[in-house]
Amino acid sequence: MATTITNVSSTQEKLLRAREAAAKLALLSTEEKNALLLAMANAIESNAQSILAANAQDLESSGLAGAMRDRLLLNSDRIKEMARGVRDVVALSDPIGETLAEWTRPNGLRIRKVSVPLGVVGIIYESRPNVTVDTAVLALKTGNAIVLRGGKEAARSNQRLVEILAAVPGVPEGAIELLDSSTRQSVQDLIKARGLVDVIIPRGGAGLITFVTENSAVPVIETGAGNCHIFVDESADFEMADPIVINAKTQRPSVCNAAEKLLVHERIAAEYVPRIVKKLVDAQVEVRGDGKSRSLATGLKVGSATEQDWYEEYLRLCMAIRVVANVDEAISHINHYSTKHSDSIVTRDEANARKFLRGVDSAAVYWNASTRFTDGAEFGFGAEMGISTQKLHCRGPFALAELTSSKYEIVGTGQIR
Repeated sequence: MATTITNVSSTQEKLLRAREAAAKLALLSTEEKNALLLAMANAIESNAQSILAANAQDLESSGLAGAMRDRLLLNSDRIKEMARGVRDVVALSDPIGETLAEWTRPNGLRIRKVSVPLGVVGIIYESRPNVTVDTAVLALKTGNAIVLRGGKEAARSNQRLVEILAAVPGVPEGAIELLDSSTRQSVQDLIKARGLVDVIIPRGGAGLITFVTENSAVPVIETGAGNCHIFVDESADFEMADPIVINAKTQRPSVCNAAEKLLVHERIAAEYVPRIVKKLVDAQVEVRGDGKSRSLATGLKVGSATEQDWYEEYLRLCMAIRVVANVDEAISHINHYSTKHSDSIVTRDEANARKFLRGVDSAAVYWNASTRFTDGAEFGFGAEMGISTQKLHCRGPFALAELTSSKYEIVGTGQIR
């Protein structure tokens, strides 16, 4: 089934529809929202062939290869995973209408703080069609309308998915809007739509996130860029460290919680660096190193790491290694170069672990575990909008609870001031 790309209305018209839909979505009960989500999960599965056909067209025209092509790729298992993710959101508690605090003032006023939807959420993201489904269902569960601006490489996949989700009976018109991805003008229109859009979420590489945060007139929640580190401390169990490093780097190198840098304590470097470099090379990882690590990995293929390497998010099978003097130097290096996403220490020394957990200024900090767990589903939150690397209004996996704001309901008996 061939899929053509159409732009049925302007960005302004779509934003106006989304604003009208947000008011209707905010009034839906939990039962009504869950029924819509279950219907969406079924619709995704029953339309799998047309989704795969659209995705095949995207793959053919994308020109992408390796890890970036893998981000775009859909197959039967990934479509089943999409549908399962929707059903997982159904099983989660609805945060809307939750009483966050309640009290009575001396004058008799009863004040209640309750959670409410954000309103219209705009998300700008790159070539991952699963993000289209994840973010749309999270928005619906929390009573928000969503405006999607995906990458042009996934245009047909995204259009087909939005058609399927929006066609579910009972979904308000405008609840899920997809903007034209063939031009950057749609990004400009979205980030300047203050008054129509309540929050923008840029999800992707550092360049995209920087552009949106520097140019948006709409409040922004930053997500995504992940220059993540593993620090193997002097007391580390090598049998534990090896699989943590390999998993964090190779299990899915194209995602933001994959590890990009490895720091090794100088007291174990002579033994551990050649050991782990060999394992990384055997796993098809391109290894780059500082002078010390290169001198220790004699006979193994290790390139020279430049200053830029320490800042770079590779998103591929590449890892840079640096030898550090102690946990303090590891913390200092991470806080200087990282994107404040996810970083891990492997150690038996609890004092060093506690120092690392306290000292590293990142959204998720691990002790003896892979960074690959920084994910809404792995944290028990279900699907996610992304991983927030800022401190307001949320940090870490950005899921249902973070798609809410609050308001105060005040009940009186005629009080005046």
